[in-house]
Amino acid sequence: MHTPRNARPYWPVRLLVVLAALISMVALVGVTPAGASVYGSCTIARCDDARYARSVWAGKGFPTSAGWYSWPDGKYNYTGGQFYNREGQLPSGATYNEYDVYSRARGASRDAYRIVVNRSTGATWFSPNHYTDFYRL
Repeated sequence: MHTPRNARPYWPVRLLVVLAALISMVALVGVTPAGASVYGSCTIARCDDARYARSVWAGKGFPTSAGWYSWPDGKYNYTGGQFYNREGQLPSGATYNEYDVYSRARGASRDAYRIVVNRSTGATWFSPNHYTDFYRL
């Protein structure tokens, strides 16, 4: 078989497509970065906001189904449902749910601020950077 002089090899293009697909899948499942850190207390900025959000979610009984919930400021807040702890950063053997910290207009984009609650113990962690770090509240 004769290959034209200006033809480019097919395998680099194929490799790029496969790599792009893998990166997309990792982004979709929300894998916790390997460099994530877990801290025993929360003294950083926004910890008080996370504690307030925890108290409001607790008043709602920590809903387990994903969706929008009315918030005291007249806006809405979102819970994404179960947090799977895929990277094992939090104690294993527990069921966790994730909740947004900041309210907004219903349907607005989510930001990176979350709290994660252990369903059996109530232990709560604040993640200000979408599961890169966890601070115990």
